[in-house]
Amino acid sequence: MIEKEIEKILVSEVKKLGGRAHKWVSPGNDGVPDRIVIFSGRPAIFVELKSDTGKLSALQQIQIQRLQDLGQAVFVVKGITGLSQFFHGLGYSDTSRALDKKYGL
Repeated sequence: MIEKEIEKILVSEVKKLGGRAHKWVSPGNDGVPDRIVIFSGRPAIFVELKSDTGKLSALQQIQIQRLQDLGQAVFVVKGITGLSQFFHGLGYSDTSRALDKKYGL
């Protein structure tokens, strides 16, 4: 599955859970994560999405480290399996199971 499809699923599932998954565009600051995910009552989460075989660029690694050095949560989500694990890790097990079932994981 390509990155764009995974991103679309992320946005849809976050919205179903009552959250927001804002696209992060930061002019003059290339390599920032793709999305800022926000759920009610929780700190914002930065999410970099990749296909199953996608790799972080050196600049993406630097930007992620900068955010982590500031105490921010940053997740690199690889493929639909990574997306399922992302939701499971946040305590949204029903969403994780639904993705597993829908995509045969």
